[in-house]
Amino acid sequence: MHSSVTGAQAYFPTVPSVSRVRIREFTDPACPYAFSAEPSRWRLLWLYGDQIEWRRTMVVLSESPEEYAERGFTPEKMARGLRSMQKRFGMPIDARERPRMVASIDACRAVVAARVHAPDREVALLRALRVHDMAGDLLDEPSALCAVAREVGVDTDAFQEWLEDPEVEEELRADMEAARHPSRAARALDHKLADWDDGRRYTCPSYLMETPGGESLDLPGWQPPETYETALANLIPDVERQPLPESAEEVLRWAGEPLATAEVAALLERDLAGAHEDLAGVAEEEPVGADGYWTLASS
Repeated sequence: MHSSVTGAQAYFPTVPSVSRVRIREFTDPACPYAFSAEPSRWRLLWLYGDQIEWRRTMVVLSESPEEYAERGFTPEKMARGLRSMQKRFGMPIDARERPRMVASIDACRAVVAARVHAPDREVALLRALRVHDMAGDLLDEPSALCAVAREVGVDTDAFQEWLEDPEVEEELRADMEAARHPSRAARALDHKLADWDDGRRYTCPSYLMETPGGESLDLPGWQPPETYETALANLIPDVERQPLPESAEEVLRWAGEPLATAEVAALLERDLAGAHEDLAGVAEEEPVGADGYWTLASS
């Protein structure tokens, strides 16, 4: 799969200079709902830029493949679910049956390792892990994780050392703990939460929006993009909202990395067919499942 660190680094600043609100995103690289919410995230990035400071918290959906078996979840059931998700949201998902279930903890640990040791690669790595997981790669295999790290410019020898760092493990466990203690407001929307052994946890993606003044809004579970924009308008009524882009070419030049049809459609406020037509005139597609990722055509 194609991946680029340039766009991610440019539009996901580690310490935004003019941030007005922090979004704490509870997520997991292996969650198809979080992947299907990527169009909303790209839209927020375009509209509000570095007025938003992003912080990512790894939920860890599973610590071992056996956890899925205990819940009665099989590769066959997963394939059916992925087909449904792809049809509903239009993102590039290879819904063929996987050879086995894959724990997400290793991919989550990789994201935290980048956060601790190479924060300028954290977002690029998370994005690449999402893309590869939804393409069917088995990301609990060390060779697969190292390949993704290498793809986003991380030295694989250093990366393997990071994964063994006690500080990384400590921070990963802190992420998991936070994800398993949803706020009182989130618990009021219990249908947006999920079970774990000792209670309820955030589902992916969940957004906790906080201002420097201490005001906050909790948006658990998948939400339509209008919900996020309404929440921001209530938290910071004078937020600056940029006009939407005028063309698919403008979107891809800004992003600096391949985008799915649904992601471009969210920024252009076009349906999938219309966005696909726009993209076909200026970009080349790498197919995945029923859709694919678009890169500007070579001039």
